[in-house]
Amino acid sequence: MKPDGRSRAIRSSIQASIQTKERLLETCVAEIQALCEVAVRTLQGGGKLFFCGNGGSACDAAHAVGELVGWFERKDRKGYPAIALGHDVPTLTAVGNDAGFTEVFARQLSALGEPQDMLIGISTSGSSKNVIKAIEAAQAIGMKTGVLVSVRPAPMADLADVAIRVPSEDTARIQESHLLCVHMLCAAVEQAI
Repeated sequence: MKPDGRSRAIRSSIQASIQTKERLLETCVAEIQALCEVAVRTLQGGGKLFFCGNGGSACDAAHAVGELVGWFERKDRKGYPAIALGHDVPTLTAVGNDAGFTEVFARQLSALGEPQDMLIGISTSGSSKNVIKAIEAAQAIGMKTGVLVSVRPAPMADLADVAIRVPSEDTARIQESHLLCVHMLCAAVEQAI
């Protein structure tokens, strides 16, 4: 690609990201606030936050946990109890091998989750079978559930207590907005607790 073509591609990507975030601002503030409030209440009530997703969304789940257990902006606070499901490789591979990949998050949640906890599922498609199974497992335990999905039809969003539907069908733009939502959740937790 020629330098002027590369520059146009970079500018186009940045502009698309800005436009998606502007639509997020126009359509999703109430849902983002609701997700943050449920997460804050969960932690204030002695519960844990669980996150799960596949691929890039698994990275977002781990990123959220790193910010909560470590710190986001405030270095003067204690760590918050948060767990990224699926990042324990022996458990992931054992459950995946013996019960199937659709069970990997639900099985961990069944072992670790309690009614006062919350699950946040992340998926650009909104139809990840293993995340859907985790939401169902969380609800069977009595946990609150939230999801970060896209504007596409999303079975996960229909199941969850709180759903943030990023107004885009572009995977990169959806993931960028999911990360922004994760950061807003971490900021809300740090401000409240």
